[in-house]
Amino acid sequence: MILDGIKIRDQILAEAKPRVAALPRPPGLAVVLVGEDPASEIYVRNKIKACHDLGIHSEKYTPPPTVTTAELLTLVRQLNQQETVDSILVQMPLPAQVDTAAVLAAIDPRKDADGFHPYNAGLLLAGQPAPRACTPAGVMEILRRCQIPLEGKRAVVVGRSEIVGKPMALMLLEANCTVTLCHSRTRDLAAECRRAEILVAAIGKPAFLTREHISKGAVVIDVGINRITDPAQAERIFGRQERPSTIVGDAHPLHMAELASAYTPVPGGVGPLTIAMLMLNTIQLAERRQA
Repeated sequence: MILDGIKIRDQILAEAKPRVAALPRPPGLAVVLVGEDPASEIYVRNKIKACHDLGIHSEKYTPPPTVTTAELLTLVRQLNQQETVDSILVQMPLPAQVDTAAVLAAIDPRKDADGFHPYNAGLLLAGQPAPRACTPAGVMEILRRCQIPLEGKRAVVVGRSEIVGKPMALMLLEANCTVTLCHSRTRDLAAECRRAEILVAAIGKPAFLTREHISKGAVVIDVGINRITDPAQAERIFGRQERPSTIVGDAHPLHMAELASAYTPVPGGVGPLTIAMLMLNTIQLAERRQA
């Protein structure tokens, strides 16, 4: 079974529209985009389009790539005080000279669009309601809406980032999975992965998880989005000539399709859910502030 993220995204956004219409004023999302990173610009453009389609008011702030930590903190604090801003998103990555942790911590937790603030991460750990990190929250929506059983299942998450791996492990644990969190120092990674009934690939390396990592019948959730520009590398992965620029996930697409009972394709799997969950976070934050 191919787990269609586009179809699920459309369901979520259709359900969200009446909630937006019911609010006293449109939810307000402020997006801070530093510099001119092409991938970040595309992500932000897609997020703003999703806001427009739902009737969410969005504002984009574009500090120069030379911005200092102090200047960015000043902007975030101004947005914290702005009454019409319900939700703040600082697009990652930030330039090397900026203290990313300080910027994220400066966001009012009640306006934390991405669920990255330490306070909200702590609420996730405690099992309390809070904005959830968008990508792992999207994974949980895919599993729930596709009726993938979770209770008692062995889940393995490969990757321990603050954005995906760690919150993903906590959300699966909250759903009563038995969770193993793997990373670059894990001994015999393939053996750990083969134990998984639910395998989440979030390591950031193209086609890294191969046949030796995937047990037959596992559910594979591929969070990775890697752009390949080397035709020889693409041909090694796909066994045929691909376009000059090809997107591939963290799991080998052919091996995943061969062995998994259900899997998310790349593209079209987890990716569309990330923006949908950002919209839900923004609506939930607006509902709390406007209640």
